[in-house]
Order: sequence, then C-alpha cells, then structure tokens
Amino acid sequence: MSQDTPPSRHPFEPREADLAAGRQPAPSELENFLGGSPTAVLVRLLIVSLIVGFFLVWLDIRPVDVLFGLRNIVRRFWDAGFDAIRDIAEYVLAGAAIVVPLWVALRLLNMRSRK
Repeated sequence: MSQDTPPSRHPFEPREADLAAGRQPAPSELENFLGGSPTAVLVRLLIVSLIVGFFLVWLDIRPVDVLFGLRNIVRRFWDAGFDAIRDIAEYVLAGAAIVVPLWVALRLLNMRSRK
C-alpha cells in the first residue's frame, strides 16, 4: 500500500464539502429578536392578522370596539385604585392555574422526545 492513499473514512462520515454546504451564516441580532428574517416575519404577521381579523369581523367585533374595551379596562383599574392590584393578581393566579401545569407538561414531553 502506498503512502499517497488517503486515509479510509467511514462510509457515513460527511465530506468536508457537505459540511461546508450545510453551514449558514449566524443570524443577526434583528433576526434573533424577530424570530426569522424581517420579510418572513412580516408575511407571517400579515397572514395571522388576516385570519384573526376575519374571525373578529365574523363575530361582529370591530377594532374600535377592542380599543375602547382596553381603554375602559385601564380606566376601571385606575378608578379602582389598589383594588385593581388585587383584581390583577386574581386574574394572574386564575390564568396561572391553567397555564403553568400545561407549560410544565409540555416542557417534560419536549425533554422526553429529545432523548
């Protein structure tokens, strides 16, 4: 056997060309923040906005109604003073009673599927 022969490699070992083709540049800070390229995120937001808007109009809920509702909620909390803090805490605890166990279960299932 001559010394000019390249060392044998495992048949499933990737070649350097395959590894180089699979490398992608690191995403920018903006892409990290947005969760993808700005164009792709904009397209996704437009599609989701269209779907949500369709259902809101179907339910006869207009954007102005939503904004007035948010304004009224803020005004009620402001007028209520410290009772608002108690109400918010009650809402947070009620939501957390559902959200936190679901989140823990999903994280556990996600960990299990990675193994």
